[in-house]
Amino acid sequence: MSAPLSHEKMSPIELRATAGLAGIYGLRMFGMFIILPVFAFYAEDLPGGNNYMLVGIALGAYGLTQAILQIPFGWLSDRIGRKPVIYLGLILFAIGSFIAASATDIYWVIFGRIIQGAGAISAAVMALAADLTREEHRTKAMAAIGMTIGTTFALSLIIAPALNNLIGVPGIFAMTGVLAILAMLVVYKIIPDPLVSRFHSDTEASAGRFHNVLRNPELLRLDFGVFALHAVLMALWLVVPLSLRQAGLAPDQHWQIYLPVLVISMALIIPAIIYAERKAKLKPVFTIAVAMLLVSQVLLALTLDSVWGTAAALLAFFAAFNLLEASLPSLISKIAPVGAKGTAIGVYSSAQFLGAFTGATAGGYLYGNHGGFALFAFCGSLLALWLALAATMKAPAAVRTKMYHVQEMGTDRASGLSRELAALPGVQEALVLANERVAYLKVDMQGFDEKRVVQLLEGET
Repeated sequence: MSAPLSHEKMSPIELRATAGLAGIYGLRMFGMFIILPVFAFYAEDLPGGNNYMLVGIALGAYGLTQAILQIPFGWLSDRIGRKPVIYLGLILFAIGSFIAASATDIYWVIFGRIIQGAGAISAAVMALAADLTREEHRTKAMAAIGMTIGTTFALSLIIAPALNNLIGVPGIFAMTGVLAILAMLVVYKIIPDPLVSRFHSDTEASAGRFHNVLRNPELLRLDFGVFALHAVLMALWLVVPLSLRQAGLAPDQHWQIYLPVLVISMALIIPAIIYAERKAKLKPVFTIAVAMLLVSQVLLALTLDSVWGTAAALLAFFAAFNLLEASLPSLISKIAPVGAKGTAIGVYSSAQFLGAFTGATAGGYLYGNHGGFALFAFCGSLLALWLALAATMKAPAAVRTKMYHVQEMGTDRASGLSRELAALPGVQEALVLANERVAYLKVDMQGFDEKRVVQLLEGET
């Protein structure tokens, strides 16, 4: 039998796996984000903390090891199992957190952040989620896990100033280490063991498909975009907290700016996302958001001595940032070859983390040696280049990716079934992978008849 239609509910095991893995992913990202709004203040009292380039490296060092190791860790999970890799990653993250908590100078903080990033479990978490969910529910599971990133980021910005006031940055690092240990208990007690663990093209990177992804100019535009987006984000945390303090707002009150900015920005982007998807206007909405990012950098450069001016600039920035953060993965799915989605996402994620390291490091150097305007000029240059790339990209097709379970079959029959599926109305691309027992379809929902797909797949039983 083929997979049932997607209106069937997730099973209790799928719900438990999704909730548990989302929690683990969120806890880990919380440990990365939580120090962003307060680290610049803490570094002032650290030996070596007067060197802003070192402060930037400390902020972004996790991104370098994360970018290098996340795909290899995913491959390792194919060999030794998902859970052992997740345990290893959480142990490394906890060790890095405790090293940073006990650091006596900026160099030990950098070392701790490097070890934190080395616990690169993102790919293994996604692969385990794929093992534990049926094809028709996998997109929902991945979306739930992905949503934890935005939620965790917003939560960390709001509570970081209060936590810093209560326990300080060393206490925050120690807390994230303890949370990583608790996450290991979640993996052991709550996350089910998969009955079968296999490679999944929609969630994992394949070495054989890198050439398809790296030679696709539209995907490379998006990779540069997420690189620039996170480079700018990390660079801002070197100057915005200090500027708010200089403008007269005490550090433990910064949440009074971050909370309304994040809430209002989220409310603003919902109509834009709905309009872009329903009206197939993703490219113009996307391009306007990149332009808004560029405008926000100009506003920040001009209003650094004003709390209200900085708040207005941050509102423009986060409205655009949240819209782009939600749109970029959707664009990857629409543009990537149907059998190389996991590889495209892997490259995209590596570019994101590399951007975080580059932005923090370059931003620290520029801010320390040439001042805030040099930092904003750097951010503006990245965004201007991205705007040019976004304005000239091809408008993405209004398609979605669908997945269906198929029975065991040979490669010749899989190729033939791929051609039959591709000939159905509304199907733009189809690929049946015999080794994964799954059919991947890229479809135009307006002309797509899912019943005909299911009937064709049922005929294979």
